[in-house]
Amino acid sequence: MNILIILISYFLGSLPTGFLFGKFLKNIDLRLIGSGSTGATNVLRNVGKWPAFFVFIIDVGKGLIAVKIAQHYTNQNLFEVLAGIAAISGHIWPIWLKGKGGKAVATGLGMFIALSWKVGFASLGIFLIILAKSKIVSLSSISAAIFLPFLMFLDIGSTNHPYFLISLVVSILVIWKHRTNIRRLLKGEESKINDINK
Repeated sequence: MNILIILISYFLGSLPTGFLFGKFLKNIDLRLIGSGSTGATNVLRNVGKWPAFFVFIIDVGKGLIAVKIAQHYTNQNLFEVLAGIAAISGHIWPIWLKGKGGKAVATGLGMFIALSWKVGFASLGIFLIILAKSKIVSLSSISAAIFLPFLMFLDIGSTNHPYFLISLVVSILVIWKHRTNIRRLLKGEESKINDINK
């Protein structure tokens, strides 16, 4: 059962939401334009605001549902975390798109809302505050990722708990996936959300 849950979580995470919106609405392959990501931000830049909104909500749901399935059938913290990792892995490295997906921000958010709604929504709050100030999605995502382990520690009070360990792993993974954005930020070349004319 546990192995089946992990497999289901991966395939759930690997649903190529952004890619499908790009193909059906604009007949474009998001992997070949913009950032090359199939996540909501690249959808926003190249498809439109409403498609990006729906992609974001669905991608959040993928992480949330994967963890909720594990919670329902196993009630073990470790497998809840593994299910979340599987969903995130599916989103970043989807089998359907030859391993080229999104950056796991939305799917990771869904995962942490399921693990600890307080941490999940606090992370979302940090993202929105930084976005309101900077108008830069990547900076907002990186900032939320940096704070994530600290928020989880404040919530559970332990560095040995699986929830804290996965928060640390996801934080590092999100920052690593944004490494090209970080280079552009340092050069002052990263575009702002209000530069998008969709």
